[in-house]
Amino acid sequence: MSSISIIGSGNMASAIGALALKGGNTVEVTSRDADKAGALVRALGKGATAGIWGATPTGDIVILAVLAGGAVPVVREYGEALANKIVVDITNPFNAGATGLAVPHESSNAKLVAEAAHASTHVVKAFNTLFRDILAAGDPVDVFMAGDDTRAKARVSAFITSLGLRPRDTGDLSMAHWLEGAGLLEMGLARNGLGINFSLGINLGGQE
Repeated sequence: MSSISIIGSGNMASAIGALALKGGNTVEVTSRDADKAGALVRALGKGATAGIWGATPTGDIVILAVLAGGAVPVVREYGEALANKIVVDITNPFNAGATGLAVPHESSNAKLVAEAAHASTHVVKAFNTLFRDILAAGDPVDVFMAGDDTRAKARVSAFITSLGLRPRDTGDLSMAHWLEGAGLLEMGLARNGLGINFSLGINLGGQE
């Protein structure tokens, strides 16, 4: 199993943290608001601890569960504290109306995070195509991911599998732009009658 640090204390942090503990992983929660981090740790229960904002995360895998606009500033603030860590960017950089992406077409929030991170930090995009309630339900849904480092993706894949979910490798970090676009597609579907009780996935003709 893995040691996981979560930067953030919102709904996605709660959902991923709960599944991580259920899957036998340890979880550290860190937030600018120490009270919120403490409240989430208490809610998660045994196996969860509170970390110190800006300090080196105890987890080998760091889940960046902050708002999209805060992802790059947070990574810059942590700086060398994220050296040799795997950072999983779960953000969706939507514009104010969630009708477009707030990043250049040739880029992605994950790429911007990677550019801001320490040179030894490995960034993997994952979890951004899952609504919180779907994730929290713990059903065996697909988790699409992208990243440049094969070993980092293998570690994240093992973590995803420990949650009872299915990792789906889409390729290198350039694919993160299209994963963020898939998140935007889901928002369009949600607005136009589908709601948020669905997820995108792969149908292998009855194999899974």
